[in-house]
Amino acid sequence: MTNSSFAAQWRPQFYKIGARVCIAAAMFGSASLAFAQSVTPAGVWKTIDDKTGKPKALVTITEKNGEYVGTITKGLGENDDPNRVCTACTDARKGQKMLGMEIIQGIRKDGDEFVGGKILDPENGMIYSCKMKVVDGGKKLEVRGFLGLALLGRTQTWVRDE
Repeated sequence: MTNSSFAAQWRPQFYKIGARVCIAAAMFGSASLAFAQSVTPAGVWKTIDDKTGKPKALVTITEKNGEYVGTITKGLGENDDPNRVCTACTDARKGQKMLGMEIIQGIRKDGDEFVGGKILDPENGMIYSCKMKVVDGGKKLEVRGFLGLALLGRTQTWVRDE
């Protein structure tokens, strides 16, 4: 067998192998991109009541120019009244409807955490410093509200709404 016939015989096999490698690389790249997108707090999150353990509201977190903000987009359970207002708020949100209210402001990415912002608890009107961390492969969000030191606060785990 000559070198040219050997090359002609195996050339199609090399093309098949090359095509498979390219397809595998594309699939791996798209899976990596999907994972990278899921490690951001952007999305719709189901908040859980600390006392009852039941879903309380849906909060939609969006990102614009590196800053994340969160808005109440739906009340759940006892909180599903669309005309419910924030009577406990002490800032400009006092008396405003909770539905559509921006409760998270100024969060920015810092390593694997999102920090530097504020979060409003519309139940008591308190505004806390806030930091967040996406966990469990992007399925959960640990939201920590605190006054002063992050050690002196409380963490809620929100669940990504599918």
